[in-house]
Amino acid sequence: MRRRKLVAALAVGVASFVASKLLRRRTAQRRDRVDLYFEDGSMVSFAEGSDEGDRLLPFAFGLLADLRG
Repeated sequence: MRRRKLVAALAVGVASFVASKLLRRRTAQRRDRVDLYFEDGSMVSFAEGSDEGDRLLPFAFGLLADLRG
């Protein structure tokens, strides 16, 4: 009985560790996006890969390049 609890606790620990590594790897993948803020306080975000995002990202990169000089 004691051995089962130890094995179960070890399995949960290993599963948690693996899940955290996978989650960290997934969130580390950088995806560009465009956030549009409106006067009324609302915001719309378009991610890379969406139709709107793919149209707006080149303009955003151009603006950023101009700002950086």
